[in-house]
Amino acid sequence: MRLLVLNGPNLNRLGKREPGIYGAETLEDVENNLKSIATEQFVEISFYQSNAEGALIDKIHEAEDAGCDGIIFNPGAYTHTSVAIRDAIASVDVPVIEVHISNIHSREPFRQTSMLAPVCIGQLSGFGTSGYELALRAFLLRRKGVKL
Repeated sequence: MRLLVLNGPNLNRLGKREPGIYGAETLEDVENNLKSIATEQFVEISFYQSNAEGALIDKIHEAEDAGCDGIIFNPGAYTHTSVAIRDAIASVDVPVIEVHISNIHSREPFRQTSMLAPVCIGQLSGFGTSGYELALRAFLLRRKGVKL
């Protein structure tokens, strides 16, 4: 199984940016945790973070071309604004799980709508950085044939 963990704008500031909302863990901490689980489960996992919309779209396309089995994606603010990323997800035959550290549905009104959720197989929101691990475990269930 091959997975891509994709992170959008400002996730490179994780651990520094608004720790009261996003916690003290860094993106490197999240990646190290996922690498550990992936190794135990014989999953090939790669990571990419960009603040640029086009670079994220390119990675979504590349994931399909590389035969990736799934994408764990925290699109950050692009969740609420990017038709282009929505269209990129819809254009590939790679399942995507949308992840948010905070509960976007309990925050400001402009954060409560995801343009991406309708083209993702699921959304995890409000579980802190554990949402990434939950998404990984969901893909492991799919590998076992569990319908999600």
